[in-house]
Amino acid sequence: MLKNLLFSTVFMAMVAGVNAQELQARLTVVSSKISSQIDKKIFQTLQTGLMNFLNTRKWTNDSYQQQEKIQCNFLLNLEQDLGDNVFKGKLTVQAARPIYNTTYDSPLINYLDENVTFKYVEFQPIEFNENRVQGNDPQVANLTAILAYYVNIILGLDYNSFSLRGGNTYFQKAWNIVNNAPEGREISGWRSFENQRNRYWLAENFNNNRFALVHDALYAYYRNGMDVFYENEEDGRNGILSSLNYLNTLNTENPNSMFMQFFFQGKSNELVGIFKKAKPDIRTRAADILSKLDITNITAYKELK
Repeated sequence: MLKNLLFSTVFMAMVAGVNAQELQARLTVVSSKISSQIDKKIFQTLQTGLMNFLNTRKWTNDSYQQQEKIQCNFLLNLEQDLGDNVFKGKLTVQAARPIYNTTYDSPLINYLDENVTFKYVEFQPIEFNENRVQGNDPQVANLTAILAYYVNIILGLDYNSFSLRGGNTYFQKAWNIVNNAPEGREISGWRSFENQRNRYWLAENFNNNRFALVHDALYAYYRNGMDVFYENEEDGRNGILSSLNYLNTLNTENPNSMFMQFFFQGKSNELVGIFKKAKPDIRTRAADILSKLDITNITAYKELK
């Protein structure tokens, strides 16, 4: 009896481990700009359904312990009711990675997608099939396609930060979603010709060999930089400076790329904090590179000089 009980306990633990999901996601739907004529309960139902979609779906073949789950936030801000249960809005995506031997979480992504259009009827199934991204109705499929896209970008970034090019599988999945993305009225963000800052170009940069240094930069920043910083600040700064050098080379070869803007969103405070106590020559080198790569936050980097 005891043997059987022990076996059952171990088996259940193994099953729980195999099925452990990767994300600890919070998703909020904001509908304050939508007409009061619509019953707002539909948006609460949508929020609950999307939360379940993110947190109960298995996104990888790996087993995650509770403390290993990736912390992420999604804010879906609805701005227009286009009629026929079609809504338009913006999606803010945030995720962070814990830094070794600290309680600090370093941002992986802090991005605003301004092109989110979808159709939702209350209680409709919230589904995604990576082999049939468009589904029966492209406008219905578009929202879950967008969320699945960003989940794979988050996974790619997270895996890359622990293992050099470890996230390639997930960047490729994001690229597959782009190549099979829904098409239809008001749907945008998936095509190269629309603009130079959208889902197409972000996934393209992660999968294009011309941007191979992206992966070296991510690994150097987190694994050789941030994770080392607690034990040896100088070595940690050198790792992060190596990452910036990779990015500088990348920017010289591919100016004005989507990835460069994407990488630095939400990172200026962290970078200033890292380098403000560095030796003068390191501080100056970092300030010079950062001022060139992250022009939006150039004022913040003046503090380093």
